[in-house]
Amino acid sequence: MRSISISLWLSAALVAPALAHTGVGQPDSFVSGIAHPLSGADHILAMVAVGLWAALAGGRAIWVWPAAFVTMMLAGFAASTLGLQMPFVEPAIWSSIIILGVLGTLAVKAPVWLGAAIAGFFALFHGHAHAAEGGAAGVIPYAAGFALATAGLHATGIAFGLFGRTAIEKVAFENNGETETQRCLR
Repeated sequence: MRSISISLWLSAALVAPALAHTGVGQPDSFVSGIAHPLSGADHILAMVAVGLWAALAGGRAIWVWPAAFVTMMLAGFAASTLGLQMPFVEPAIWSSIIILGVLGTLAVKAPVWLGAAIAGFFALFHGHAHAAEGGAAGVIPYAAGFALATAGLHATGIAFGLFGRTAIEKVAFENNGETETQRCLR
């Protein structure tokens, strides 16, 4: 419990206010689109958390939850580009880090549709924030860049989750399928 509290406080310190919205070069190119999600701890943590949570959930969640995130992030970007204002963008972004981080860290099981809805909800806000940085001249290349970078961050989280799951299964196999708790209760 103590490590969860420490993680929450560190997450809050890293993203108050959300740090990725300071501008990265000329915000109208493919390269600046790639750089945007990689330039702030808030985007990196949330997007890796989606991949981690999806990998630990397994099955179709491995591709559905990241795909839902990227799709809804692009929808949020489009909505903002068209002038739709969304309230509480920054609080929703830092909340996404905490909530998605906890869901991934605790490997919370959820139906595929629910995980996609949660990821998609937060992605709308991330997409809106991306549009706030984007320029009118190069909207398509910029969106393509941050969508690609987001998919890469999701893939990183998936790799962490699959490696973690493999390591856990290896330890369980070495203990004849018993968990540490089961061995202690014998």
